[in-house]
Order: sequence, then structure tokens, then C-alpha cells
Amino acid sequence: MSVAATAGSANRSMTREEKKVIFASSLGTVFEWYDFYLYGSLAAFIGAAFFSEYPEATRNIFALLAFAAGFLVRPFGALVFGRIGDLVGRKYTFLVTILIMGFSTFFVGLLPGSATIGIAAPIILIILRMLQGLALGGEYGGAATYVAEHAPDGRRGFYTSWIQTTATLGLFLSLIVILAIQTYLGPEDFKAWGWRVPFLLSVFLLGVSVWIRLSLNESPAFLRMKDEGKGSKAPLSEAFGQWKNAKIAILALFGLTAGQAVVWYSGQFYALFFLQNVLKVNAVSVNIMIAIALALGTIFFVVFGWLSDKIGRKPIIMAGLALAIVTYFPLFKALTWAANPALATAQENMRATVTAAPGDCRFQFNPVGTAKFTTSCDIATSFLTRNSVPYDVVTTAAPGTAATVTIGGETIPSYDAVAAGDQAKAMDTTFTTAAFTSLQSHGYPLVQNEAGAFTMVADPAQVSWPKVIAILFVLVLYVTMVYGPIAAILVEMFPTRIRYTGMSLPYHIGNGWFGGLLPATVFAMSAARGDIYFGLWYPIAIAAMTLVIGIIFVRETKDTNLDAVK
Repeated sequence: MSVAATAGSANRSMTREEKKVIFASSLGTVFEWYDFYLYGSLAAFIGAAFFSEYPEATRNIFALLAFAAGFLVRPFGALVFGRIGDLVGRKYTFLVTILIMGFSTFFVGLLPGSATIGIAAPIILIILRMLQGLALGGEYGGAATYVAEHAPDGRRGFYTSWIQTTATLGLFLSLIVILAIQTYLGPEDFKAWGWRVPFLLSVFLLGVSVWIRLSLNESPAFLRMKDEGKGSKAPLSEAFGQWKNAKIAILALFGLTAGQAVVWYSGQFYALFFLQNVLKVNAVSVNIMIAIALALGTIFFVVFGWLSDKIGRKPIIMAGLALAIVTYFPLFKALTWAANPALATAQENMRATVTAAPGDCRFQFNPVGTAKFTTSCDIATSFLTRNSVPYDVVTTAAPGTAATVTIGGETIPSYDAVAAGDQAKAMDTTFTTAAFTSLQSHGYPLVQNEAGAFTMVADPAQVSWPKVIAILFVLVLYVTMVYGPIAAILVEMFPTRIRYTGMSLPYHIGNGWFGGLLPATVFAMSAARGDIYFGLWYPIAIAAMTLVIGIIFVRETKDTNLDAVK
């Protein structure tokens, strides 16, 4: 295509058919992300309904296991549906993915709990969750490929950026629906049965999405390829079994999507986790602040997609990575002072010390929630980490002795849960009560209920909403920089005959594994070091790796003619 023709395509207005393509693809993808995020937001309620025969800790473990299943199977969905999309067509493949996602979500809302059908309930739930992950693994690549193949040269970044808004809009929609139903029903009814309503409502979104997608035509690039007989007969082996294509997938993973994923998860999901679980801000307030930041920031997916058509995809993505690397530590520290200044002050003034025997402390990496940490050191460090207390570990205790925690001038003995046996619960109460009392005397923001139980909370009057929202907005802005142009550059890296397969796998390995494992990895690193910020080295290190590989090896693609990619 000539420069003049490309310029003409870039300057013309969007046609009605192109608007329909973008709207239908985006709406369906918003719906799929909405379904996917519901599970994470409602994991505690799901755990209580489907694992009721277990104690609370085990319920939450199984609920998180099912959540992890949705992430870990996404690359397999990319392989299954990517292959179908390159063989059969983009349109019909992402019709299948949306139906699988929609019905899986709807059936979660209908599924009886374990109190009614026993062990079948959690088994069916995990199967449904895996189906959701498989469907999502096929949806994104199909939608991005479909839109890109309808876009004129010179505008692919802008057109595909609308798809990039869908994950954030899906999260935003799920938060709004949950908040609305919680407010309308009240906490008791929502806990009893109201949590099912967001899942059931998805059937209406499914109907609208399917109806619109049925009216679409197949991608013109795919039709041209079929007419010319240039389609791939074995997309998987061609995409990943031939080095010329496999190396592109490897570069796409390590030079683009791995870094993009950790910045995305840090800015949207870990920021939410950090506010709620580390800084102890009220969950409803956190959801509202995150929703406001997302509402303010979402348009920048489109802004940076549009800008990538002008200056290139690569400079924007690399700039987003670089900004995250440089500013994550100061931003998250500023978030602590803005959301819970009492906690920030206490952390500056008092640092605990855990004294343990060599080998008593383990690295608490627990991505699927099944490992048990029962040594006296693990119990002590886990308690301090959960309550956001900084600490040092000194391994000078005699072998076989229980670890101790020193808070100020007071030393509190921990216990080994296995050795304690039936006395473990009583010993835990003794340990935590003494530790909480000492922490409270050193300024940690703890409240005690009528039963004497302590809870660490952020004082709502001290939470600076404008500052928190401003910091969250900056984090979301980084997300839009790395994510806004990513669909366009991935699509442009692969030829039409294997595009769906080729771009889907690195995207979902990056986002499903590098990103999906981020919360567990960050927690484990923070627990090992006794520093609530230390885990940030994980997204910083991955982003730095991607920045270096991306700058050196990933080529700019904005002027690519999709039909000419070999």
C-alpha cells in the first residue's frame, strides 16, 4: 500500500460497519471480563457457599484455588480457540467463547451449595471456573484480531484500543453491580443469597452480546486468505514449531506481555489488594476509589492507542514500563501515608524482630492456597505480615526452640502448630492477644470489639480520598500506556494464517501467569523480608526485563501492512 493511500486511510472517519465491529467486539469482551472478575470479587462468599463443610480458612483456600484455575488454564484456551480461529474463522470462534463464558457464569449463580449436593458442588464450581478461563483465553485474541483486520492501515492502534478498555470496563462494571446489590439488599441478605444475583444478571448481557455478534461478517483479511488458499492447515505447529514464528512469540512474551501484565495487575488489582488487605481500608471505600480512578483513566487506553498510530507502539509501551520501574516504590509509600497515616507513622517508629532457629522460617509462596505454614517462625512472620508490621528475622535461637517476636521492649513467644496439637487454638489466642496489645501500645491503628478481639483498621476520617484517587489514577495511567497499544503490536507481529493462535498464547501466558501469580508472589516476598513494599521488586524486575528485551529486540510495527506479514 502506498504512503498516500495509508495517509488517506488514517485521516478518513470511521465507517458505520467499523463502528459496529468495534462495538460488538468490545461489548462482548467487556461482558467476558465482567464474568471473570465477579469470581475474584466474591471469592469469600463463594467459599462459604460451596465449601461450607470446611473451616473458614480452608473455604477461602478452595475458593482461591478455583480462581487460580481460571488464570492458569487461559493459555490452554488460547491454544484451543486460537487454532479454531485460524482454521474456521474469527467470528464463529469468539461466538463460541462468549457462549461458554456466559453459561458458565450463569450456572455459578444457579449451582446449589455443598450443604445441598455435597462434594459435587465444589467440583462443578471448579469445572465452571476452568471453562471460564478457557473461554477468556480464546476471546481476547479473537476480538483483537477481528477488529485489527477490519481497521485501515494507520488506524489500527486507535481501533484496537477500544478492545483494550474492556478489561478495565469489565472490572468497573463488576464493582458497580456488586456495590449496587450490596447497598440495596444489605450485608446479611447479600451474604445469604444476594451474591448470586451478579452472576445471574450476566445472562442478559450474554443475550445482547450474542445477538450483536451474530450480525457481524467475517474478517476481510481472513476471507482474502481463504479465497487465495493461503490458510494454515496446522496453526499450532506452524506458530510454535517453526523457529521463525516461535521466536516472534517468545519476543512477544518476554519483550512485551510479561512486563505489560505486571504493570496492569499492579495498577488495578494489587493496588486494590494493597489498600484493602495491607493498609486495612474499608472494602466498600476501596472499591469506590478504584472505580473512580478507573472511570477517570479508562479514556487514556484510547488516547495512547491513537497516539501509537502517530509515534509508534513501542515508545509508549516502553515509557510506561520505565515510569512504573522508577516510581512504584514512592507511589505505594505515598499511598500508605494517604490511606492510613497512623499505620505509616507506627511503621516508621517501631520495627519488630523475630528470633528463630535456623531453618524454622520458610518462603511463604502459596499461589493456589494449599500450602500450610505451621512452624513457630512462619506463624510469627505470617501474623506480622497480615498486620502490616515491618520486621527483621534473626536466626540465632537454639535448634528446637520456638521463635519469639520482640515488639519494642516486649518479647512474645510464638508456637509450633503441629507440636501444639489440640492446644494450638489456645496458644494462638495467647500469642495474638499479646502481640496485638503490644502493637496497640506502639501506635498501630487497632480496635477491640466487645469480645476482646483486635482488628487493624484504617480510620475513615484519616483516609485522604483525593490523594488516594490521584495516586490510583497515576497507576491506572501506567496501565493504559502499556496496555493501550499492546493489541495492535501483537496483531502486527504475526501473519494472517496464524495470527489468532500466535498472538493469543504469549498474551495469556504473560497475563495469566506472570500477572495472575503476582499477588501470591508479592505477598511471599514481603513476608520473607518483613517489608510491605519489598514484594514490589517482582513487578519492577519483570518490567525491567521486558524493557531491556523490548528496546533491543522488538521492532516497531505501526506501519505494517497486515496482508504483507509473512
